[in-house]
Amino acid sequence: MKLVRFGDAGAEKPGLIDAAGDLRDLSAEIDDVTGAVLGPDMLDRLRAIDTDALPFVPGQPRIGPCVGDIGRIICIGLNYSDHAAESGMAEPDEPVIFIKGCAATGPNDTVTIPLGATKPDWEVELAVVIGSRTQHVSEDDSLDHVAGYAVANDVSERAFQHEMGGQWTKGKSCEGFAPLGPWLVTADEVGDPQKLGIWLEVNGHRYQDGSTADQIFGVRTVVSYLSRFMVLNPGDVILTGTPAGVGAGIQPEPVWLKPGDTVRLGIDKLGVQEQRYVAFEAAQSVAAQ
Repeated sequence: MKLVRFGDAGAEKPGLIDAAGDLRDLSAEIDDVTGAVLGPDMLDRLRAIDTDALPFVPGQPRIGPCVGDIGRIICIGLNYSDHAAESGMAEPDEPVIFIKGCAATGPNDTVTIPLGATKPDWEVELAVVIGSRTQHVSEDDSLDHVAGYAVANDVSERAFQHEMGGQWTKGKSCEGFAPLGPWLVTADEVGDPQKLGIWLEVNGHRYQDGSTADQIFGVRTVVSYLSRFMVLNPGDVILTGTPAGVGAGIQPEPVWLKPGDTVRLGIDKLGVQEQRYVAFEAAQSVAAQ
């Protein structure tokens, strides 16, 4: 099942994608796609709905982040050996954890390059969405607590991240830095999360082309590990790291995002995102109109 949120930012409606690929309105069934509806019982109820009886949504409405009212966006750093190597860092012995302190945005929303940014970068990542309260769960049982998966772009500003005290959250939390979606694909439809191709292109050039099979710590391990240190709640989102090919790792010179660039990214079974990047001043001018 592919759950989606559509409509104007801040006023999204819940929906799903039917077998024909059409968007159907779920508003009569649930208020929104949030942690409150991501538990196993509610997902089973949604699966039982006759999708042909749901209202068809015409046209091409804006697609919002596939999960609303997210409690936390928790990130795992350096989780692919090739990315750790291109970053000049040792492969970690345990998962590296940090928090992305910004709200998720739609998968195709424009991204503003923040004021003072000099090194904006990209990171395609597999997002894991928690469906039930999770604490001290074993690796064997951890996937039972996953509602589903989505595509995420962990947009980063490397100067903020590495050159201002080494606090990663600074470079990860600017407005618009968490495109999520287009869909939340339920875990039963995805199957093994360690068998997914993952890629990203900038202006049509493919920079990242990997597989979740290459994660140092797979989803089972990550969910179990995090649950030792914090209670994971329904609707929490975990970003599980990125493969090699980020702008900072390009040789002989890094490649940074600039106004006018288009980033397109996707993961097998989970769909595709596309964002255009604009300067802060241009975004402010549009917002003032």
